[in-house]
Amino acid sequence: MKKEFRVRKNEEFGNIIAGHHRLINSSFTVYYLRKKLDHCRAGISVSKKLGNAVVRNKIKRQLRMMVLSLVDFDNYPFDLIIVVRNGYLKKSFDDNQKDLEKLFKKAIIEKYD
Repeated sequence: MKKEFRVRKNEEFGNIIAGHHRLINSSFTVYYLRKKLDHCRAGISVSKKLGNAVVRNKIKRQLRMMVLSLVDFDNYPFDLIIVVRNGYLKKSFDDNQKDLEKLFKKAIIEKYD
């Protein structure tokens, strides 16, 4: 995932989370807010409770690959913050990717309701 597609500043994380739009499942909490740029951006948050730095970095690398395969950055309507929950460690990569895809689709569906 290119750096231009990432949410990096703490203030931007706070603005998206304060938007009060979120979806939750056992592996992820996804906060989303209407994008302000021409392309959407994604931010990833992994708590220290999930493991040491090696484990957290592995999770972030996996999530970047999931987001890259699931999101068309030019057409997706939201900026995203993905918070990893404890259930992530109990599931396989493919199961987690399917869960994340469901949340992304649900966000688009809720936009039109």
